[in-house]
Amino acid sequence: MSLLGPVEIRSLAEKLDLRPTKKLGQNFVIDGGTVRRIVRTAGLDPSDVVIEVGPGLGSLTLALLPEAARVVAVEIDPVLAGQLPETVAARAPELAGRLDVVNADALRVAAADLPGPPPTALVANLPYNVAVPVVLHLLATLPGLRKGLVMVQAEVADRLAARPGSRVYGVPSVKAAWYAEVRRAGPVGRSVFWPVPNVDSGLVALARREPPATTASRQEVFAVVDAAFAQRRKTLRAALAGWAGSPAAAERALRAAEVDPANRGERLTVEDFARVAEHRPLAE
Repeated sequence: MSLLGPVEIRSLAEKLDLRPTKKLGQNFVIDGGTVRRIVRTAGLDPSDVVIEVGPGLGSLTLALLPEAARVVAVEIDPVLAGQLPETVAARAPELAGRLDVVNADALRVAAADLPGPPPTALVANLPYNVAVPVVLHLLATLPGLRKGLVMVQAEVADRLAARPGSRVYGVPSVKAAWYAEVRRAGPVGRSVFWPVPNVDSGLVALARREPPATTASRQEVFAVVDAAFAQRRKTLRAALAGWAGSPAAAERALRAAEVDPANRGERLTVEDFARVAEHRPLAE
């Protein structure tokens, strides 16, 4: 099976009268070496059911099909969703039965919308403008996802994989850490895409883990995270005043959670945020 290269990508785009749009974050991978590297780094098992978001013209899909039991491709563009099965049938007919295409918005897709067994791996070249919400939504919605490898804007990759104390550590870092161990898995240059984006990309690897042991719900913990970083330059005593009801109440909650009220959100782990959430004052 031959993968899609620059000539094939442009030919398909011309056939579909496709003009890649910034709105949908459409930058198609035209380099076979990059596609193979993504699949190799994803560490798939033959039993894996892969969910691919934004398959586009099928560059990555064609490389995933031989390595997984099934690939469920979620594509928001109806023209691309209609073309993908035809591309696979033409270039890899023996693997066409492994592909399911779902014409849907990945930000709204639910487990019930996906055919067949639940996905176990997320592998995708994600549209830059929705990368973080898509990753968080799928981790929340698909508990069977055990691992993932996503290609995102380099800056987003840094934020997702950031550790406490880092300058770019923030809401995406903490919320991703609730679900998974997250790490940078290598850089990706601009020239492997068509059209060429004006930013670099990076690979991010995800390995599912148990969330922190806490009596607080995920929503309660995430509310603290959102409040802490809404005013990230402020101390937690000040930043959490609205969440707790007053600066004094915030300080009491923080001290009860053994967190220094003079700290800022960027110093806290997801476990720290969970402890703070457990000590939210009751409404008067």
